Amino acid sequence: MPCWYYDKKELREAPSILDGISFDTERRYRKEGARFIMECGTKMGLGHNTMATGVVYYHRFYMFHSFRSFPRYVTACCCLFFAGKVEETPKKCRDIIKTARGILNDNYFYSFGEDPKEEVMTLERILLQTIKFDLQVEHPYTFLLKYAKCFKGDQQKLQKMVQMAWNFVNDSLSTVVCLQWEPEIIAVALIHLASKLSKFTVQDWEGRQPQHQRWWDMFVSDVTMEILEDICHQVLDLYQSTQKEAHHPTSPPQNPPSRADSPTPVKPTNSTIIKSVVQQQQPPSQSLCGNGSLLEVNNIQCINTLASGAPVMASGDAQSLSQGPLPSGHSQGYLYHAPPPPPPPVVPMTPYSCAAWGVQQALPPPPMPPSLPPGTSSYYNAGGRQPHQRYQ
Repeated sequence: MPCWYYDKKELREAPSILDGISFDTERRYRKEGARFIMECGTKMGLGHNTMATGVVYYHRFYMFHSFRSFPRYVTACCCLFFAGKVEETPKKCRDIIKTARGILNDNYFYSFGEDPKEEVMTLERILLQTIKFDLQVEHPYTFLLKYAKCFKGDQQKLQKMVQMAWNFVNDSLSTVVCLQWEPEIIAVALIHLASKLSKFTVQDWEGRQPQHQRWWDMFVSDVTMEILEDICHQVLDLYQSTQKEAHHPTSPPQNPPSRADSPTPVKPTNSTIIKSVVQQQQPPSQSLCGNGSLLEVNNIQCINTLASGAPVMASGDAQSLSQGPLPSGHSQGYLYHAPPPPPPPVVPMTPYSCAAWGVQQALPPPPMPPSLPPGTSSYYNAGGRQPHQRYQ
């Protein structure tokens, strides 16, 4: 099976960083995608294992691909959709997209393209090849509960400490610790952090041996305090970065697939598209009308009028098409809708002859059954077969 653990040097040489994205921006994109998966999964009622599996797929995917090539929110929906299948809690793709549409604004959802379902389904095949068909993922939740059951002490404080450690595991998914250490080590580190903050020291535990100096020696061997401190600092740095982002809560809009290289793409409005086309074809201050006259650019029809199918005409065109002068009280620049065509004439239908409906032809009588041969009383034994012969 492939190795999914990397050192810090390899993490700083991720494809997104080599593609020109800064280290801080790459980490922020990972955090936004992970939190989006957690929020979307929570609204859909998915379990913590399904959401955590989707986040791990998300982090592993971007160790082989760049954020410039694959929009992060489309990848997040794909990872959550695929994780639901793996964890046997499947959700329909359209339901995930509908939930994502309620979370994201227009600029972010623009990256899904014209057919969001096709984008997610296509990316699913790329995701499966990227993770090398290694579908099973273990999470620190299982080991957290396993270790906590062995602790001895005040149950109320122990429960508080375990709840705090569980929250740390949830928040650690927004970091890259799942790409650095096994879930057993992450569970030990976050229990150690929660015990420090909750002031609950593990003095005794079940199965303790004389050679065990600390409680985690019974479960994980050769784990130094430096490793645990590094994991704890990565999780604590997450809260500090969140406080800094509170002053700048807005994130740059997500790049669409076709415009991934543009720095800040914004979805153009329909009026902008129309004006740009007119300006490319005609001089900036004037445009040709259908009859050869010049009209100002401000008189161009808006997209709502074009979509409604009701043409808006200038005064010169209106006079040539209508059968009368302009309405009173309006100048020559008045724009109005063309009158609708007159309704078609009503053609009376030819009445049917009542006598034709009253003629009823006599139907031929039904054919009579053939006469029975002598010595038979019914059709069931007319062929010489004895009654109930097929049941004998």
